[in-house]
Amino acid sequence: MQKRIRGIAALVLAVAAAALGCSAQADQTTDRLKATLQSRLGSDASIKGIAKSPIAGLYEVNLGTQIIYSDANGDYLLLGDLVDSKTRRNLTDARLSDLNRIDFASLPFADAVKVVKGNGSRKIAVFSDPNCPYCHQLETTLKSVDNVTVYTFLYPVLSPDSTAKAKSIWCSSDRAKAWESWMLDRRAPSAAGTCDTAAIDSNLSLGAKMNVNGTPTIFLADGRRLPGAVQADRLDRELNAVR
Repeated sequence: MQKRIRGIAALVLAVAAAALGCSAQADQTTDRLKATLQSRLGSDASIKGIAKSPIAGLYEVNLGTQIIYSDANGDYLLLGDLVDSKTRRNLTDARLSDLNRIDFASLPFADAVKVVKGNGSRKIAVFSDPNCPYCHQLETTLKSVDNVTVYTFLYPVLSPDSTAKAKSIWCSSDRAKAWESWMLDRRAPSAAGTCDTAAIDSNLSLGAKMNVNGTPTIFLADGRRLPGAVQADRLDRELNAVR
């Protein structure tokens, strides 16, 4: 019996050693690939990490706001989305969303314009520029999405006029009304933007830290990110999928 136990223990150790060897080899491959790509792409490319993709021999290169793909040697790069043909699921989008997941509850909601639709049970945060056409499109879409609380973080990145409008909206007596009047009806905010607008500066700093490099950017309550003006049916599905 003791001999048998020793044999099983030896087998377990051998399997563990093999697994560690594979892990070490994988780490060496990704470390080497990261160094190679960083030298070839230059300092403008900030490589956050490298991992194996679902396709053998193809590696996922995380650039923070974008995922690209490379062979093991870094000789060839693939730019574009990886899609599962069986489910038609965009694997690149899903992976990027996971990598950029945030702690939704830690967002500074006091720095956002709050709009409650229906019972407000579902929640999203949106980084939005008042002059962004896609942000206007999203606001139109949100008219058909019910039972959601929308926290809009004013994120004026397009022009000085965006900043002026954001400050005027923030300084309005009814921020939610001023925001929707401008975004939906094109009624420009009239309040002087001379109140304390530190929240807008904070939003710009926060967005930069969170790799928000385009508007609108939506964050779901589970921390996942939805880039761009998504359609109402997709937004509704994603909201219902939050656990």
